[in-house]
Order: sequence, then structure tokens, then C-alpha cells
Amino acid sequence: MAVPSVAPVFPLALALLPGTSPALAVVDTAVGWVLTLALLALPGIAAAVLWSPFLLAARFRALFVALPPAGRLVPSYVGVALGLSVPYVAGILLTVGLVDPAGPGWSSGLVETALAGGVLVALVAPTAAVLGLPRLGVDWDPTGYGPGTWALLVAAGLWYAAVAAAPLFALAVVFALPGGY
Repeated sequence: MAVPSVAPVFPLALALLPGTSPALAVVDTAVGWVLTLALLALPGIAAAVLWSPFLLAARFRALFVALPPAGRLVPSYVGVALGLSVPYVAGILLTVGLVDPAGPGWSSGLVETALAGGVLVALVAPTAAVLGLPRLGVDWDPTGYGPGTWALLVAAGLWYAAVAAAPLFALAVVFALPGGY
């Protein structure tokens, strides 16, 4: 009797073979979950790599060093980069899950995701960093939160938004073509 695979995205063929043990089904499920998490984290990891030139600025580094875990640049930086990718990943999942793929529905949904994510990353995130974090006791800017800090954070947000939006706009164009995907 075949053991059905319940892996979320990438079921392995082993689970469909007759006589497969339940242990392989558990491994199949675990591998499926790991691959799904990797797929969800990929946009944030790619953005973190492409966003890294901003780490040359001392105040940008100071922001991540001040965030938990305090004093550790890399975990904070990667965590923020992954967190900023959540609106994009959520928008893609909502578009694929709720919009009819026939016609320009997916194209429109991807453009709206890119625009909404861009507003969140380019405007809301810098505002939260400059106005919200100091009120929460995270004093991170050694220069005093002046116009230079705002300019740096908005530029970093716009760059992140552009990096995240480029593949979405490319896919939107493909899905808008006659015949779609």
C-alpha cells in the first residue's frame, strides 16, 4: 500500500512507492517543509546580499548592531532583510492563492504587491527606525537622527524595494502577455 506524501511543496517520489516505510514518509514531510521554508526565505536572502553595500555606512551598521541580538551585526541584518521580504512573499502567496490565473489577474496582483511592498520598505521602515526605535529604548544613530540618517534609510529602503520589485515586474509582464505563462 502506498504511503501518501503530505510534504507542503516538494513531495518526494519515495512516498508513492509501494511498501515504503512510515519513516520515509516522515523524512519526506520534513524535507518538504525545509524546502518550503528555503523557498520562502530566498527573496529575503537575495535582497540581503544585494542590499549589503549600504553596510559601508557606519550609521546603517549601527542600526543593526543596536537591534537584538545586541552587538551582533549579521544576525540582525539578515533578520531585518528577511522581515522586509515578508510583504512581498505574502503578496505573491495571496496572488497565487486567491486570484484566477486566467487573464491578467496575476500580473495585476504582482504589480500591486511590488507597489505595496515598496511603500512599506521605502517609507514605513525608515520612519519606524528613526521615530519608533528610539522611543522603544533602542538609540542607534550616533549622529542624532538628522537629515543624513533619513536620506540614508530612505535610499536603502528604495534600493531594497527596487531589488524586490524587479522580479515581480518582470513576472507581471510575462503574465500580461497573450497566453500568459
